Amino acid sequence: MNRIELEWQQLKKHEISGQMFDDELDLAYAVINGIEARGERNNYGT
Repeated sequence: MNRIELEWQQLKKHEISGQMFDDELDLAYAVINGIEARGERNNYGT
C-alpha cells in the first residue's frame, strides 16, 4: 500500500469507525475532522 492508503486505513479505523451518518455531507465533515485531528496528533500539516 502507498502512504495515502495506509492513512485512509488508519482514519477509518480510529476516527470514523462505529459512527452513523445521516448523509454524505456528515460523512465528509467527519473525514475532514479526522484528518485534521490525525494531523495535529502526529504533528503534520493538512
